[in-house]
Amino acid sequence: MTLNEFFANNPRVAVALSGGADSSYLLYAAKAAGCDTRAYFLKSQFQPRFEHDDAKRAAQFAGAPLVIRELDVLGVGAVAANPPDRCYHCKLAMFTKLREIARADGFDLLCDGTNADDEEGDRPGMRALRELGVVSPLRECGLTKADVRRLSQDAGLFTYRKPSYACLATRIPAGTEITAELLGKIERAEGAMSAMGFSDFRVRLVPPRGAKIQLPEPQFFLALELRGDILAALGGDFDSVALDLAPR
Repeated sequence: MTLNEFFANNPRVAVALSGGADSSYLLYAAKAAGCDTRAYFLKSQFQPRFEHDDAKRAAQFAGAPLVIRELDVLGVGAVAANPPDRCYHCKLAMFTKLREIARADGFDLLCDGTNADDEEGDRPGMRALRELGVVSPLRECGLTKADVRRLSQDAGLFTYRKPSYACLATRIPAGTEITAELLGKIERAEGAMSAMGFSDFRVRLVPPRGAKIQLPEPQFFLALELRGDILAALGGDFDSVALDLAPR
């Protein structure tokens, strides 16, 4: 089945928009196929500001209306406690909320941007999507991340080169309680490093107050050159800052 065939069979769809490459292309494709579609973005403490901005930009490019709502995900005890299956509990809470909002607007089918490369065994959140009846058209139609990037570039979507981005909670090791304070520190650290020119990297918490930077190997020398700037930017929030010598 092709994506156009999917939309021909499902002409009215709600799209859970994250601002990433996959969901942005899914929204564009739904609109280009003539679907009655609406995008839904759920703001939580786990998302940095740029994801919100990118979601708005993607919806505007697609010409689709965007509904933005908020969810206090740290108010979900099973999420804040950060067990190994935190992602399942988080996705369950977020997509339950999204499904309720979309259904109130008259959309019975909620879609997300999971692609054919995403393996369910590695993603506990996909179990929550299955339980809630959320449909993943890219995956059902066999479209991989490479396919999405190529098609996005052809369509002129700015997200075609956007690196894959996992939420801020993934920077905190399982078993360490997630707090707004910790998330704020990580977001500030990654924002500062982005401003220095780093890309496709992570700043991970090393409990109780350390930070570990993970970079693609070509950026190692830049980290050495900017060592003083990095320490100055991160030193207020972390007692120690280390560079992981295993490249991302």
